[in-house]
Amino acid sequence: MNNTASVNKIKSFKKEGTFLTSLKEFFQVIWRNKMARVGFIILVFFLLLAIFGPMFVPAPESNYLARLKAPSAAHILGTDYAGRDILALFINGSRSVLLVAFYAALFSIIFACGIGITAGLVGGKVDEILMLITNIVLTMPTLPVTMVLSMVINVSNDILFGLVLSLWSWAGLAKAIRSQVLVIRNKDFIEASRVMGISTINIIIKDVVPNITSFIAINFIAIMKGAIMTSVSLMVLGLVPFKGSHWGMMIQMAMSQSAVLYGGLGPIVYFMTPIMGIVLFQLGCYFFANGLDEAMNPRLRK
Repeated sequence: MNNTASVNKIKSFKKEGTFLTSLKEFFQVIWRNKMARVGFIILVFFLLLAIFGPMFVPAPESNYLARLKAPSAAHILGTDYAGRDILALFINGSRSVLLVAFYAALFSIIFACGIGITAGLVGGKVDEILMLITNIVLTMPTLPVTMVLSMVINVSNDILFGLVLSLWSWAGLAKAIRSQVLVIRNKDFIEASRVMGISTINIIIKDVVPNITSFIAINFIAIMKGAIMTSVSLMVLGLVPFKGSHWGMMIQMAMSQSAVLYGGLGPIVYFMTPIMGIVLFQLGCYFFANGLDEAMNPRLRK
């Protein structure tokens, strides 16, 4: 009995060691790639900003006596049309922006993997029906349909907003995953699993998903990029009732309440702050994805 327990402990330790080794190799590959390193630093910065920023920087209160002030020692990025600190608005809005993008990417990946893997692995009529649905979704214009959905559905929180954005973002990825699965399903290890009587669920979890993980991760980053642009666009158009500190709402209010009515440096900084935040995050995603495939696919490492 003691020997069995010792063997189990050793196996557990080996598995843990393998995971830590793989994690270490992953970050080593990312860090060696200069573009991926810069992207990783940018994304970590935004992640920390979204998690800890609102904890240390409370949401600013209105002060109409100090509206549209230029950057100063008291207000590093100036104030908005209501006299609120722009930097504090930007920091508090980062959490909503990134959460919406994360949920949109997560739901899209779930839909795409569920449909793409099932269609590719099962085949037959199931494949035909799922691909018919996917092709119908692909033919619909994404932004106009999302605009209609955002007006019909009462978007009251980050999760629901992310779900609305994901409903038309999964189709292209589902077809790509299906193509990957069609290549994998005839491999020897899949056939061996079937002969051994292993269930389809276990084959998907243990054999299929690990072989397309890097592909999924890269598309997760890409979907987040697109979701941020779409969510900001809906905010700017005023189609989603949401927090005033959201970057899209900042842009919308800068155009409607500041730049049109007033001049000076304050409105320009107010307008450019969320835009520069979006651009920097997009660059971070692009740079990080540059080395992600190599980091997650050992066959591509030099």
